[in-house]
Amino acid sequence: MADTMKALVYRGPEKIALEDVPKPTLKEADDAIVKVTTSTICGTDIHIQHGGVPTVQPGTILGHEFVGEVVEIGSAVNKVKVGDKVAVSCITQCGECFYCVRGIYSQCVSGSWIFGHLIDGCQAEYVRVPHANMGCHHIPEGLTEEDVLYVGDIVSTGYYGAEQANIEPGDTIAVIGAGPVGLCAMATARLWGPSKIVAVDTIDERLQEAIDNGVADVGLNPMKDDVVAILKDMTDGRGADATIEAVGIKPTFDLAIEAVRPSGTVSLLGVFEEPQEIAMESLWIKNITITMGLVNSNRIPELIRLIQSGKLDLNFLTTHRAPLNDIIKGYDIFGNKKENVLKWVVTPFER
Repeated sequence: MADTMKALVYRGPEKIALEDVPKPTLKEADDAIVKVTTSTICGTDIHIQHGGVPTVQPGTILGHEFVGEVVEIGSAVNKVKVGDKVAVSCITQCGECFYCVRGIYSQCVSGSWIFGHLIDGCQAEYVRVPHANMGCHHIPEGLTEEDVLYVGDIVSTGYYGAEQANIEPGDTIAVIGAGPVGLCAMATARLWGPSKIVAVDTIDERLQEAIDNGVADVGLNPMKDDVVAILKDMTDGRGADATIEAVGIKPTFDLAIEAVRPSGTVSLLGVFEEPQEIAMESLWIKNITITMGLVNSNRIPELIRLIQSGKLDLNFLTTHRAPLNDIIKGYDIFGNKKENVLKWVVTPFER
C-alpha cells in the first residue's frame, strides 16, 4: 500500500491545492487513523481559504466535517476498533484537562478548535484523530453515513447556538442566516418547543428551503422586509425572544441585536473576521444577554439518537456531491454560493 495520499492543502491565503502528501501515522496512544469515506466543505474552510483564520499554517490539510472507517488504533483506544464506521467530532478533546472536566471541550488544552486548524484535517483519504475515545462515535445500524455526516460540526453547532439562546416553549426565535449552520440552528431549536421560528436571509431560495423542510415557519429577506418591525408585529411589539446569528458579519450582527426583545438573548454562532462594536449604553438598560463561543460537540450521541428516531433529519442540506478530485471546484461553488448550493459533500478520491 502506498505511503502517500491525496489531500487538499492550504498554502496561504487564496492558495489551496490537491496534492500528494504522506499518509498520517499514529503519534499518541489514544490516536486513531480513520479512512475518510465522506466529508464536506464547510463555511470555516472558506474563512481559512481567504486568510480569515491566520493561525492556520501553510501546509495544513483542510476539512473538519467527516465520517469514515477506523483502520488503525493506538494502544489506549478502547471505544472503537478497527473496522468500525464512525462519525467524528470536528474538535478534539482529551476529557481530562481543566476545561474538559467542566464540560468546556472546545477549550481543551491538548485539543484543537477544528481539524484543519492546528492539526491536519479530513479533506483527504486518511486522517489522524487525536483523543479517539472522545471524538469517534459509532454509526448505528440502519443509518447511512450521510444520515450522520453533519453531526460532527454543523448540527452540533446549530444545537449549541439554540442551547445558548435560552429558548422557552412558545418563544419566537429569529435565526439570522439561512446557510447550513443557520438551518441546523432552526432544526435543533425545534427541540425546545418555540411557537415560531423565523428564518432571515438575503437569498430567497434558502428561505424557501427552510420553510419547505419544516425548520422555519416564516422567511424574511432584509433586502425586502423590515425584519425588526415584522418581528415586533408578531410579538405584541416586543421583538424576538431570542436571535441566533449564523453568518459572522456586521449587518447580521447588528440585526440580531436590533431584533431581540428586552431581556432577550442574542446567540452568536458566526465566525467573525473583524471586530464588532456593541452599543452598551442602550443594551445594558434592556437587560440583553449576548452569548457566543465555539461548539463543544458534546451532544453528538444525543443528536445521533434523534436522527435515528426520526426527530431530526438534515439530509436536505446535501445539494452537491462529488469526489475529492473535484474539491477545488467545490470550494468555488460553495464559497461563492453558486447553483443554490447548501452543502458540498466530498466522496472518496477516484483513481
